[in-house]
Amino acid sequence: MNGMNIDDIERMNTAEHLRTLKALREALCREPTEPESPDWHRNFLEERRRKIESGEAKFISLDEARLRLQR
Repeated sequence: MNGMNIDDIERMNTAEHLRTLKALREALCREPTEPESPDWHRNFLEERRRKIESGEAKFISLDEARLRLQR
């Protein structure tokens, strides 16, 4: 690691943040193995699939999701 800390990151402007995110994504894509998903993530997705298949799932529009996030 190059010694970057949270203070360094907070001093970055938006363009620098985006360049850093791009570099991190590219570095992760070159990793030879994928990280394993945690069990809680698999369980969450399985439960979501079960609800969809059983008809229990409720869907909202993208506009409604945006409104909920703004609250």
